[in-house]
Amino acid sequence: MTTAPPSATLAIETHGLTKRFGQQAAVDGIDLAVPRGAVYGFLGPNGSGKTTTIRVMLGLASATSGTVSVLGRPMPQDQRAVLPSVGAMVEGPAFYPFLSGAANLRRMDAADREARAVTRAARVDEALDRVGLTHAAGKKVRAYSLGMKQRLGIAHSLLSPRELLVLDEPTNGLDPQGTREVRALVRSLAADGATVFVSSHLLAEVEQMCTHVAVMSAGRLVAQGTLDALRAGGRARVTVRTPDVVVASRVLRDLGLEPATGSLGATDGDAVVTAPQGDPEVPAEVIAAALVTAGARLRGFGVDRATLEDRFVALTGEGFEVAQ
Repeated sequence: MTTAPPSATLAIETHGLTKRFGQQAAVDGIDLAVPRGAVYGFLGPNGSGKTTTIRVMLGLASATSGTVSVLGRPMPQDQRAVLPSVGAMVEGPAFYPFLSGAANLRRMDAADREARAVTRAARVDEALDRVGLTHAAGKKVRAYSLGMKQRLGIAHSLLSPRELLVLDEPTNGLDPQGTREVRALVRSLAADGATVFVSSHLLAEVEQMCTHVAVMSAGRLVAQGTLDALRAGGRARVTVRTPDVVVASRVLRDLGLEPATGSLGATDGDAVVTAPQGDPEVPAEVIAAALVTAGARLRGFGVDRATLEDRFVALTGEGFEVAQ
């Protein structure tokens, strides 16, 4: 867990945020620190408390205890001042199915007391263009695919300039092309100075679009920091392919690495012996030299850094979807 940056640099900050439903804590004492200008991935298995956290953060639900600050102001106390600067898509977009995409956006824009009517048509056109829906602006939403509805929801959040965008599962239901478009859109929004908070259970999407990550598991925040720092937290693994399993295992154990023997090779009877790296790590050349000196015949050897997926599974005890 990394040290939180100073409050003045944070777009979202929570302290001890807790939300209970009866005796069950859906969110359990979490301390979020979302830097301004970041693309912040809020990652966790379904049911880990991500959407509940977002709802409390935006004033859509009350916290049982703890505090929330958004754009430097306490929530929900200052939500009237905060929310005009926040665009959000939570729990999937909802639209009038009998109206076109453009007509839906015009209605939603008209409900915003801060929005100027004289520039409404231009804002709607620009938002549709930015999410790639200009061609479907006049089509009724009931004829939209799920992916098109997702993009229309993002367009709604872009009708006015926003300091913060909160997107709950923004690539849900998108085909690969639509996913790439949303990914590029999120990056461009951050490049324009907005902070983008992306909730997702898709590891690959978070890894490709985010600069910072928080990992939720069973209502608790189990890790938070930059993407690179989270990757670095994983422990490397030594892999040895050899017919001399007993010798290799003894060498690894002598170096402070606990070996595990894998399956035998299909053709030559070699076995794969693996061990997590130590702390501090033992240099690869030291391990290889020790194996050779002890007489272990090496058919393969490597030290592989733990993948981000390995790191998340270690943190949560659960798997993540890594592709759509």
